[in-house]
Amino acid sequence: MAKSSRNFDIEKTDGRDKTTIADAVAVEEPLEIQVMSSAPEAAAAKSVSITMRTPGNDEELAVGFLFTEGIVANRSQVLAVNAIGQADEVTGLRNTIRLEMSPDTELDLASLERHFYTTSSCGVCGKASLDALQVSGLQSLADIDTQFEADMLLGLPDRVRELQPVFVETGGLHAAAVFGPDGEIHVVREDVGRHNATDKVIGALLQAGEVPGHRLGLFVSGRASFELMQKALVAGIPLMAAVGAPSSLAVDTAREFGMTLVGFLRDGTFNIYAGGERIT
Repeated sequence: MAKSSRNFDIEKTDGRDKTTIADAVAVEEPLEIQVMSSAPEAAAAKSVSITMRTPGNDEELAVGFLFTEGIVANRSQVLAVNAIGQADEVTGLRNTIRLEMSPDTELDLASLERHFYTTSSCGVCGKASLDALQVSGLQSLADIDTQFEADMLLGLPDRVRELQPVFVETGGLHAAAVFGPDGEIHVVREDVGRHNATDKVIGALLQAGEVPGHRLGLFVSGRASFELMQKALVAGIPLMAAVGAPSSLAVDTAREFGMTLVGFLRDGTFNIYAGGERIT
């Protein structure tokens, strides 16, 4: 199993004295996601994304990315997921994931060009705005009546942190988690990128047959961006709770599609930007 952290000898100082210590640092490595059809006449594999990620749960990340970006509609369209290429001699990593699609899956490869390069900090860059969601056939979640208790939401940051072993070791990773109305945390994933952590979580749900997630909420350890709201919407998750601030487009998305958006979930308070009727 690939390691998610590496140790470096560093100098720690208080401004006067220096001490050499070992420090654990989160691993960041590129992952290329490729797709190919299993149809006999299919062309060679096509790269659809290169993202900087923390190794681990790469299959979930790839499947979740294809789903939340609308490239596949369900898990049955993915026949096989394999790590390919030469493993790195030092890290043991294979940094390419290839997904074999069913013969009847139509891949609009031209529309995937905008996904080809992403980074751990910005999410999917160049993404069209709210208009793209409105014309893509995504359904409003306004009729989903799942409710969540405020006290349960307030306890999420500490409870999720307890389930982040690499963050505890390095202090350098984001987390995404899905949870039920009773506060049960179903899945937690870590990554240097918030969008990657979210794709890993949604990929795990998709593989477990738990999409759409109408009875779930999504927690993210950073800010609430448009990209993350889109991913929650595609997965049918009606509530997102973020430790950080939301963007204006995230708020617009939540209000347009009947979702609940919580921001600044920390220090015993939170702000409700949309869908307050789901919070009791």
